[in-house]
Amino acid sequence: MKINLKNPLLFLDLETTGLNVATDRIVEICVLKVNPNGTHEVKTRRINPTIPISPEAQAIHGISNEDVANEPTFKEIAKSLANWMEGCDFAGYNSTRFDIPMLAEEFLRAGIDFDFRKRKMIDVQNIFHKMEQRTLKAAYRFYCDKDLVNAHSAEADTIATYEILEAQLDKYSDDLKNEVQFLSDFSAKSHFVDYAGRIILNDKDEPVFNFGKHKGRRVTEVLTAEPSYYDWMMKGDFTLDTKKVLTDIRLSMRTLL
Repeated sequence: MKINLKNPLLFLDLETTGLNVATDRIVEICVLKVNPNGTHEVKTRRINPTIPISPEAQAIHGISNEDVANEPTFKEIAKSLANWMEGCDFAGYNSTRFDIPMLAEEFLRAGIDFDFRKRKMIDVQNIFHKMEQRTLKAAYRFYCDKDLVNAHSAEADTIATYEILEAQLDKYSDDLKNEVQFLSDFSAKSHFVDYAGRIILNDKDEPVFNFGKHKGRRVTEVLTAEPSYYDWMMKGDFTLDTKKVLTDIRLSMRTLL
């Protein structure tokens, strides 16, 4: 079943130097833009991460430091990439937990505030896990009856994810609406305020901490009672996005005084 689109839907997959969103970097990005008229285009770009690729990461995606030594840095392509992605909704496999946060972090490092929160985001992995509980390779076999060749290649994974979502719409036509808003809501795991999930919304739509000694407490309550907690987080190993969200909440508290 073809996806019913009002805006272009952009499927993406990243290969990185490691799995830490706060400190690792992108080494390859593949983006598949599917337009409402059914046409699509694929862009794949290797990137110089400016830091070493971990041996563990290289063992998975096969990209070495030498392979990206002469490629542009993310900062060099950030503006043109942001312009190309403007007006799109987003989809991926585990994208809301990794790819989107990692890409948002790279944009912030490059000085570009690309706000993914204004766009709808579909996580194909979450749909899959709610329905079948499998891996991407198994999902491709299960839904598309194909073997995933070159798994952990950004382009192969991206195209497979696109085909899986279309097959999911066919298989679960009674349960899934062919609407990006529905798919975005259905594939969301939590009401994250920041991409890393350090701050989430409670049942009253209030930002609360989702980790540490203040887990479950309202952010405004903690910052009022313990102002030093803000400074601790700003100096800590948290993502730039988490720090930005925390700062926005802190500034909003001042406007209410």
